[in-house]
Amino acid sequence: MLVFLCLLLALSLAVYLFMQQSIFGTNPANARLERIQKSPTYKDDAFQNLVETPMSPPDGGYWKILKGFFTKPVNTVPTDVIPSVRTDLKQLLADSPSLVWFGHSSYLLHIQSKNILVDPVFSGRASPVSFMGRSFKGGDVYQPEDFPDLDMVILTHDHYDHLDYETILKLKEKTKHFYTSVGVGAHLEHWGVPADKITELYWWESMQIDSTTSLTAAPARHFSGRKFSRGKSLWASYILKINGLNLFIGGDSGYEQHFKEIGEKLGPFDLAILECGQYNPLWPYIHMMPEQVVEACKDLKSNNLLPVHWAKFELAFHPWTEPIERLLKASEGQNLNVITPMIGERVNLAAPDNHNMWWKDLK
Repeated sequence: MLVFLCLLLALSLAVYLFMQQSIFGTNPANARLERIQKSPTYKDDAFQNLVETPMSPPDGGYWKILKGFFTKPVNTVPTDVIPSVRTDLKQLLADSPSLVWFGHSSYLLHIQSKNILVDPVFSGRASPVSFMGRSFKGGDVYQPEDFPDLDMVILTHDHYDHLDYETILKLKEKTKHFYTSVGVGAHLEHWGVPADKITELYWWESMQIDSTTSLTAAPARHFSGRKFSRGKSLWASYILKINGLNLFIGGDSGYEQHFKEIGEKLGPFDLAILECGQYNPLWPYIHMMPEQVVEACKDLKSNNLLPVHWAKFELAFHPWTEPIERLLKASEGQNLNVITPMIGERVNLAAPDNHNMWWKDLK
């Protein structure tokens, strides 16, 4: 018994010391925590969704998820190298609005000479450890050093596939300002970003950045957390209005009525950027199925859709090309322009016509 207790104590100490690493960030405190505690959706020491959102359905659970891990199909990861286009990000044309996607949920907007980067993850993984959540081969051809000075970095929430410690360390000196959800700023400040370079937004809160640019946070149906506890910071979608364009930045979200409410209040949108991937019937409320992505885009009143959250990480059990194939099938006859650029390919937001099915011949 004494030996068992000693081993248990040693294991507990090892876990505690491991969890003190900077990559895990920190929970909000002081003024940040005081603001959070006044938020209408912060209850029982955690942010809540607008509707009840269990992590799994009644017939789900961790055992089924574990079983899914051992019975997943063989093609959840491409064996071929993901193709890409090498674009000089520091020389994007100033006379037309551009978007460059880097796989999963990372993309650069270059509009009116402003550089706006969303959910940058360029460390090669979407986890706190190097042996899990590795990028697909060819998915990391861009690095923080490739980026120009950034006017804005938008961070939708604090999960590892959207908020990357190593990337933030490399971008913080070249970024003018970070915009994120309430509570996420605690991580950034813990990592050395000055407090006066961080703006946190609650749902439906807007920030007028200059005469032609505004940013509004809107609801999403998801969760947050980098350690064991959840909901210490908020998750959100964002509406970026800039130089006459109205863009929906989706982040992560399960399907619900909030998409229709956002569309009615702040739409129509010139482009909806929505997650499509890393879904599973065992967690149906926190991520959308591809068919629901089409419905969400219609709710948002957008005729242009850029599906993201796929083609870089294996975070679910579906074949890696299934998200885009199911979405394209669901979009047939819906008068919907689905944009499918390769990693690094420039999309002209004034006339997006990137429809190359680059994944078709890959294994």
